[in-house]
Amino acid sequence: MILTELRDYLREHGQASLQDMAVRFDMDASALRGALEHWIRKGKVRRLPPGTPCSGCTSCAPDTVELYAWVGEPPSAGAVSVTDCRVREGRD
Repeated sequence: MILTELRDYLREHGQASLQDMAVRFDMDASALRGALEHWIRKGKVRRLPPGTPCSGCTSCAPDTVELYAWVGEPPSAGAVSVTDCRVREGRD
């Protein structure tokens, strides 16, 4: 189930940080990486290069943020960018 939820989340948001997804899915980051690897192997997700800024939020150092982007079918219309940072605002 997490694979489809993760796929839908990344499709909707376009890109997201590992930490944001860990908060959203209430999962350990290392376990989440395994699910992300599934989509990376299928060519649907890619890990963005270290230092890629997520959105202009200054809460995190860009070199410490692990970002993933959906590269499969285009994100849905009305996709929310990473500026809707759950980690920074303490939301889930």
